[in-house]
Amino acid sequence: MAEHNDLGKLGEDMAAKYLLNKGYRIIDRNWIYQKKELDIIALKDNLLIIVEVKSRSTEYFEHPADAISLSKIKFLVRATQGYVDAKEMTQEVRFDVISVIKQNSKFKIEHIEDAFSAPID
Repeated sequence: MAEHNDLGKLGEDMAAKYLLNKGYRIIDRNWIYQKKELDIIALKDNLLIIVEVKSRSTEYFEHPADAISLSKIKFLVRATQGYVDAKEMTQEVRFDVISVIKQNSKFKIEHIEDAFSAPID
């Protein structure tokens, strides 16, 4: 597996552990929709929370959260609608971003709650 794939998997695992420690209940991971995926799907405070995880070995070029484009946001919204329909969910939805940044031999985790709203087309 490529090194960036290893870092991505490690980042998702670290994000999931972080969320569990904060009282979130993870109900799904890596849910596939149209050949792409929702990283982490969780519940907390009667909200359905879709978490996009961005992992980087450095923030020198771009902070991981800044790597989420409008087209990515639109995909996340469509995929979330697919998930809600498939699982017959009724909770209000919130979109979060977790950045996992490697700093030497340690990792920094940043959690942005309610990072963006569904765009209106």
